Amino acid sequence: MANNLFDLTGRTALVTGGGQGIGLAIAEGLAAAGAGIVLNGRNLDKLDEAAERLRQTGAHVTTAIFDVTEHATLRKAIDALEAGGAAIDILVNNAGIQRRRRLDELNVDDWQTVMRTNVDGVFYVGQAVARHMIARGRGKIINIASVQSELARPTIAAYTASKGAVRNLTKGMCADWAPLGLQVNAIAPGYFATPLNRTLHEDPAFDAWLRQRTPAARWGRLEDLHGVAVFLASSASDFVNGQTLYVDGGMTAVV
Repeated sequence: MANNLFDLTGRTALVTGGGQGIGLAIAEGLAAAGAGIVLNGRNLDKLDEAAERLRQTGAHVTTAIFDVTEHATLRKAIDALEAGGAAIDILVNNAGIQRRRRLDELNVDDWQTVMRTNVDGVFYVGQAVARHMIARGRGKIINIASVQSELARPTIAAYTASKGAVRNLTKGMCADWAPLGLQVNAIAPGYFATPLNRTLHEDPAFDAWLRQRTPAARWGRLEDLHGVAVFLASSASDFVNGQTLYVDGGMTAVV
């Protein structure tokens, strides 16, 4: 019985920004638990490479090219997936970007780009998928927040603001959609060695600071996200709603 709680066999998961990094890692974890995967991104070559990597593990994988900031286009793409038989049981809202600049030097275009991708994209895709989930009376939505949903560092104020919004948008989605059968939660990763953080990971001073600042004394490993993603995507979390789970080695627990 306990093992069945985490079984995702027969379910389909759409992972935005799934061509690399955290999105691909979560897709790997969900696939290992039995889910079929729809990888989304804007770069076809990168998506095809990621899909082939997953298929080599035995996963059933398809790809969907759309930009999470283009509301009308993505809604048509999601409606087409559903009409084609790929009923989306699990949505992972992972697509995100970063712009590093001190706030007084940040240009408006960069601010708006971060907000469009990291906040508007979560709303746009979440709404488009939720409409189908609501019709079925069930569904799991996992938004990707960050330790920056709670903490700030110099030069990333736009990102921090966006991830704080994702945390509260998760609560808002819960408030509206939990009565209709959906569970909406967020994963807030700490510092992982991903393409988004490559500059930091390759900086010896930042690396030393991070290891000292984090109780676990290390960077996150992408496989550290597998278990929490499977939990939030599975029947094991059917009464968990509106929560943000920090996967950060204890960073947000200490000063």
